[in-house]
Amino acid sequence: MATMPKPVQIIGGGLAGCECAYQLASRGVQVELWEMRPKRTTPAHKTGDLAELVCSNSLRSDDPLHAAGLLKREMEAFGSLIIGSARAAAVPAGGALAVDRDIFAARVTETLAAHPLIEMHREEATRIPTGDVVVATGPLTSEAMSAALIEVLGGEHLYFYDAIAPIVESDSLDHSKLFWASRYGKGDDDYLNAAMDDSEYRVFYEALTAAEVLPLHEFEKELFFEGCLPIEEMARRGVDTLRFGPMKPVGLTRPDGSKAYAVVQLRQENLAKSELNLVGFQSRMKWPDQKRVLRLIPGLENARFSRMGQIHRNTFINSPIHLSRFFRLKQRPMVRLAGQITGVEGYLESAATGLIIALYLALERTGGSPTPLPTTTALGALIRHLTESSPKNFQPANINYGLFPELEDRVAKSGRRQAHAERAHATLEEWAARHALEISVAALDGSPPLVPSQARS
Repeated sequence: MATMPKPVQIIGGGLAGCECAYQLASRGVQVELWEMRPKRTTPAHKTGDLAELVCSNSLRSDDPLHAAGLLKREMEAFGSLIIGSARAAAVPAGGALAVDRDIFAARVTETLAAHPLIEMHREEATRIPTGDVVVATGPLTSEAMSAALIEVLGGEHLYFYDAIAPIVESDSLDHSKLFWASRYGKGDDDYLNAAMDDSEYRVFYEALTAAEVLPLHEFEKELFFEGCLPIEEMARRGVDTLRFGPMKPVGLTRPDGSKAYAVVQLRQENLAKSELNLVGFQSRMKWPDQKRVLRLIPGLENARFSRMGQIHRNTFINSPIHLSRFFRLKQRPMVRLAGQITGVEGYLESAATGLIIALYLALERTGGSPTPLPTTTALGALIRHLTESSPKNFQPANINYGLFPELEDRVAKSGRRQAHAERAHATLEEWAARHALEISVAALDGSPPLVPSQARS
């Protein structure tokens, strides 16, 4: 009599672990999912829900021709839990897909808890078990699991420091000094704007660059990830750096018709608009200085902060040395790694690695022999970054067209995104057909995403 294969053990209930668990269970594979919270928490998490978002509530651009939008469509083509839940919990964010964090995490948690093929363990996994294992413990991997990984890998993790943007309570703001408008002239009036003139900006800039920050050790000073650079670190690059970065006033006009010299944009955190995130204002300023500096922003003079900007260490491995194209650890092939610990950066990319692993594992469990996803797709481009980058210079990366192979034909710059997307669609459909995997062509073709009201109905 044939014995039932052991369940796949997934360690970590973040975006990668949850996506992987859902994809496997949806394909008939039994899963045991381990999550240490709420019994043991981390410096960045606030709840015990699965898939809690800690740095931002945005999954970045939803433009089907943007690399992030393309990755979303590819994931949706395979029935992504994370993207589907994000659409159901969406809040207005112009051209981005942003969510109400609580609704999003609750939806993911409830979906997985209700699935008959998923067994939940709400306790810390302190070792790597035998059999098929997916370690998706994220950038805040516990000491015990870090030690278990080091034992397998034979060396220390790499790491960088990630910063979290502050959140303010909407009713503490002076809305007479603020106005709603789109971001960079795209989408609806989804962002609350605090405009500054030249003199206001100079006062803010001087206070920001003089603020006291949490110290780093000398060898840690160059380890910030460029995409999450603290606002005060950006400011030190030059007086106008912020005006061409997170405080760029492009496409924004005050209600009286005047132009802003610089602008701070706030994005709603929840459906009630009771909390707002200062977009791009991640910080490692000490909290007293942080409050003093941020209250120099027009309209924020009496702001109450429900969360201050923070900094935390993100752990990741040197994937080009340790991972195969199927996310297997070369030192222990039954163990796969998913999420930010592999060296992808961002919510979207983390979830995508969990989906990729689930596709490979499900094919193997049914007797198939999967081939690697094409590097011309967004999913395959992530694999390419993780396994083909130079180990000497390996750094975390968001999905971008620089990770893709060059286009075969010469294409004008204005048409390159379209060409990349069309090539990705064709090669992903071909790969799915070759492996007898169902795929939603409508999702892949970039059909207009549901607006938040439709997604929640």
